[in-house]
Amino acid sequence: MKILFIGDITGKVGRRMLAAHLPALIEEHRTSLCIVNGENAAGGFGISIENAEEFFQSGADVLTSGNHIWNRKEAREFMLREPRLLRPANYPSSTPGAGLFVVKAPEGPVAVVNLMGRVFMPPVECPFREADRLIDELDSDIRMIFVDFHAEATSEKVALGWHLDGRVSAVVGTHTHIQTADERVLPGGTAYLSDAGMTGPVDSVIGIKISLAVGKFLTGVPCRFEVSRGKGQINGVVVEVNPENGRALSIERISIQETGS
Repeated sequence: MKILFIGDITGKVGRRMLAAHLPALIEEHRTSLCIVNGENAAGGFGISIENAEEFFQSGADVLTSGNHIWNRKEAREFMLREPRLLRPANYPSSTPGAGLFVVKAPEGPVAVVNLMGRVFMPPVECPFREADRLIDELDSDIRMIFVDFHAEATSEKVALGWHLDGRVSAVVGTHTHIQTADERVLPGGTAYLSDAGMTGPVDSVIGIKISLAVGKFLTGVPCRFEVSRGKGQINGVVVEVNPENGRALSIERISIQETGS
């Protein structure tokens, strides 16, 4: 089976790009499951109920997130009645929502796991041990497991990929908004990519207006960030998995940019 994963939806441009391209990507790649990271959908910080419902209508089956999931209070209540919207599983157990959802795909059940790193990130439980726990608790008939690892440090992402090699179908990183070119299938059969990239404005600093981001670096003075506008891009990855054993067969990056100004 094929799994389509779309990198961090950022602001209005990202939402527009997803609506314009997601149905065609699902059809083109003949994917059975679509996962979208939507934590930056609402003005670059958080996700609204309206955003989430739009993404589901466009073809997303599961929405993952990261450290910005709490920027919109409504998301906390929405997670309690919509299990397809995930927060990182390694937040404390008392945190609203869940970090795992099992999708009943035509080829068999797929566990979608959302984890967050600890290097240069808010304090959370160990993602390595949390991944071990979640995998050990899954029913034995669930062989396909997709992990969205929302982390800053490439070293932490690579380490988790090797830690889970042979036990999950894919480990794909998010959060840095820059698509990496290190896609590969690890020896044990786990597809890996350090970062899927960003779905949002091309002419920006990881989604933010250039003048604001550069100004902060030049002066050190904090400012209110705003998401850039203009032409957009959609980044993601397609992973093909053998449903009989959960091992990845291939991994392919997706990168589409609008032309013009």
